[in-house]
Amino acid sequence: MGPGGRWVRAAHTALSAALTLGLLLHRTDLQKQEERGELLQPLIFVLLVLCSILLYFKVSLMDPGFVKPEEEVKAGEDKEQGVVIPQLPGDIKLRRCGYCLVKQPMRAKHCQQCQHCVRRYDHHCPWLENCVGERNHPLFIVYLSVQLVVLLWGGQVAWSGLYFEQSREWLQHNIFLLVSFLLIFIFTIVVLLLLVSHLYLISCNTTTWEFMSHHRISYLRHSELENPFDQGIILNLWRFFCSRHLTAWENIYFHKNTEPV
Repeated sequence: MGPGGRWVRAAHTALSAALTLGLLLHRTDLQKQEERGELLQPLIFVLLVLCSILLYFKVSLMDPGFVKPEEEVKAGEDKEQGVVIPQLPGDIKLRRCGYCLVKQPMRAKHCQQCQHCVRRYDHHCPWLENCVGERNHPLFIVYLSVQLVVLLWGGQVAWSGLYFEQSREWLQHNIFLLVSFLLIFIFTIVVLLLLVSHLYLISCNTTTWEFMSHHRISYLRHSELENPFDQGIILNLWRFFCSRHLTAWENIYFHKNTEPV
């Protein structure tokens, strides 16, 4: 973890903690419930914030699906990690990455920031300071969902503490809640757009990189199908959220492209 990643993660944690503490200390619905001794909703809100922070660190720090050199991928290591590396038929050849010199599975891409090839590469997230790939993409969706709930609830709480008057004194008393509401509103739009776009791409079994660079990716450009990995919404969602093993995308690709029309 580089110094840049530490600063980004520290900023995320500090911002989340500051907004949460401010919403609890100002005259909002949560503070009124605390004063009445109704602690259930404030406790659930704090626990949701903590859950979102823990998910953020989990997704940010976990292996997104780095492709390891062949000599480092041993059967014993795979069993220890609970990971099954997909086996390919002998006639399917993997191309070698020009940067890290590993054999690159289909749908993998080398990330210049992480200096690794990543399986089913989606994108490099600057807010996570990590790639989103085959191993951490499902948890990334869970994180976005929890974060969206926290932001929507936080926006409602911030709004509940605002009362509007045209005076300098009003601005002094409400500046924190006003800034908090504006920040939460912006973050909510960003997270909502991210979540909706990712769910759409997942339902089609494509990635952000493949969607944006379809014309430049050789295995998509030379395919007879628009999306050779699409197996229907139900199977796409099941494979994404429920499959516990890495997928040999070459098998799906060549099977789809050799089916009779």
